[in-house]
Amino acid sequence: MSDRPHLGSEDPEARRAAELLVGELQRGWDERDADVTDRRLADDVIWGSPFGAHVESYPVLHEIHVRMKATRKSAPSRFELVCAVEIAPGVALAHVRRVSLAGDDFSELAMYVLVGRDGAWWVAAGHHTPVRG
Repeated sequence: MSDRPHLGSEDPEARRAAELLVGELQRGWDERDADVTDRRLADDVIWGSPFGAHVESYPVLHEIHVRMKATRKSAPSRFELVCAVEIAPGVALAHVRRVSLAGDDFSELAMYVLVGRDGAWWVAAGHHTPVRG
């Protein structure tokens, strides 16, 4: 018997929120639309890029995404929900994988912290890790 608590629980609402996020990430990627990609970001979002950058606040992160989508060629990719668990009432963690469908780009695994507020779920934090090979 361990003294470690089990923190995560399967919650259909948290899972639906994560699935909605994945759908918006996919659509934003396919359409190269930062407004769609960033729709669920909280104003005070905390972000870690796959390149090691730390960003705080929606306006700063959104401007980065707008520039990226305007200038960087995005390889065709598929977004998939790996897991989503509620760790406290109205707080969920989700792992989302972006699989590059082109050989010349990297894939990544992202962890998102989702917070339910006033009937909507918002991304409070995200961190991306590149997956190579």
